[in-house]
Amino acid sequence: MRRLILGIGILSFFYILSIFAPVIAPYDYRREDREMSFCPPQVLRFFDGTRFYLRPFVYPYVKVRDEDGLVVYKEDRSRKIFLQWFYKGHLFGFKEKKMVYLLGSDSRGRDYLSRLIFAGRISLSIGLIGAGISFFIGMLVGGIAGYFGGWIDNLLMRISEMVMLIPGFYLMLALRAVFPLDMDSRMVYLMMVVIMSFIGWASLSRVIRGQVLSIARKVFVLSARAIGMSDVEIIFRHVLPHTLSYVLVAITLSIPGYILGESALSLLGLGIQEPYVSWGNMLSSAMNIAQIYLHPWVLCPGAAIFLVVMGYNLLGDGLRDVLGLQTI
Repeated sequence: MRRLILGIGILSFFYILSIFAPVIAPYDYRREDREMSFCPPQVLRFFDGTRFYLRPFVYPYVKVRDEDGLVVYKEDRSRKIFLQWFYKGHLFGFKEKKMVYLLGSDSRGRDYLSRLIFAGRISLSIGLIGAGISFFIGMLVGGIAGYFGGWIDNLLMRISEMVMLIPGFYLMLALRAVFPLDMDSRMVYLMMVVIMSFIGWASLSRVIRGQVLSIARKVFVLSARAIGMSDVEIIFRHVLPHTLSYVLVAITLSIPGYILGESALSLLGLGIQEPYVSWGNMLSSAMNIAQIYLHPWVLCPGAAIFLVVMGYNLLGDGLRDVLGLQTI
């Protein structure tokens, strides 16, 4: 139960951030200030060394030259910028012409926190949509195969096995290479969902088929046939609903695969492209070791992906324990 509650808590946090991104994020994810490229995170403070403040504040950064003549950012302790709640239609903001970077900025001076929040909209939704499509197909194919049996069962299971033999990630790379590199990112997003959905249903269909084979011989199914119910009605009203406990757990454990798939493609530059933002294309700047060393905050999208994947795994394990399923 603890794992279930913890998983729900982690996922609720990220989905709330994504749904209400325009209100929670302090800036638009496209707003940039080239003069503040790779600005370090500005720390929220309540104490300035002599006095305690009820409202948090940050010190603005100014550019100075160090002993080696390199331009670096340094805090200007002569003035404070106080955080304002419910500022200009946002949950919080700052009365400052220049942006305040609570999580640092990227190479183009865009607020990393705002981009991280907006990026969750694509990275999180692609998992839900992709898993929903693939599980609908898997349940439908598995239900039909298990209920009718015979040559229909053999045909559908052989097709499922053929799909399972295809390496999913390499298939996505190959299919993505077919489309033009300048294709609109929204179309890329749609195609990625479709591609990942149509390679993820096969394993589920085999499990559903095994469950339906036993359910189809139950007394209530035989009674439904006896009173003249159609096969389609029996499958959707009496057979498939009895597999939902397994499906509910399995779908929560499969969603991280879709999130990681989108992130990997976007990281390689084959998925979501600028000006749209996802956790994957934000991580592309972290492929350079020097960038990680000099600007460690570029790894924040990776931390978000890790937490969401862990949240789904905790949720799936918790549901499995609550529902009493032994093997998934």
